[in-house]
Amino acid sequence: MPRLALYALAVCALAIAAAVVSFARGSWLGIVWILLLGVSSNIAWYYVRKAKNDKAAEQGRVTG
Repeated sequence: MPRLALYALAVCALAIAAAVVSFARGSWLGIVWILLLGVSSNIAWYYVRKAKNDKAAEQGRVTG
């Protein structure tokens, strides 16, 4: 898994924890953490898909 995808997953985990703590304290700031979670998860999936496509293209060039 690419390093940037791992960093984005770490941000996802931290954003989940921050959202839970915010909502548990009665703060509506948790909504911001949920939005950050969505953005970071999309970034993680982007880099995972990009690595998979790059690998497939590399194998396609070698065999083709």
